Amino acid sequence: MKAVVPLAEGFEEIEFSTSVDILRRAGIDVAVAGLKEGIIDGAHGVRVTPDTLIDEVGADNFDVVILVGGNPGYINLGKSEKVLKLVKEMCDKGKYVTAICGAPSVLAKAGVIQGKRATVFPGMEGSLTGAQYRDEKVVVDGKIITSQGPGTALEFAIKLVEVLAGKSKAGEVAREVLARF
Repeated sequence: MKAVVPLAEGFEEIEFSTSVDILRRAGIDVAVAGLKEGIIDGAHGVRVTPDTLIDEVGADNFDVVILVGGNPGYINLGKSEKVLKLVKEMCDKGKYVTAICGAPSVLAKAGVIQGKRATVFPGMEGSLTGAQYRDEKVVVDGKIITSQGPGTALEFAIKLVEVLAGKSKAGEVAREVLARF
């Protein structure tokens, strides 16, 4: 299994680090793809050097795309034609398309959540054009997985492990990090 996390200026650090860490603990290969060359600054001053550039990423090379929120991180993701194209292509190829916090709005902008159940950061429900909003921490509808925000990041990441690597592996990682939900 291979995952890609497009990373934009202003990303939410908790959502990013939790998702990448938990997936890597589960043995899932995670590539961080910067929207620009060099260091990307998070919304709260954490700086990350991506593994690659979004220009070098293709839908055929990954099983899942993970969009993290943060303000203005999710806005910057939504402004990127490369991110929108990657999300659409991955969805069209039947791959997992996932987002947390404000980033489910990017899925709506890419046109991949029409008629799907989804969640988003509270107060942003109107950004899920065409989706069926659910006020739940993590929502799975087929291969679309969404979550609400920093406080739901661990549950979101464990759910990703469950769908990508199985319940047994998700349980193993959850026990390792003392996750109980």
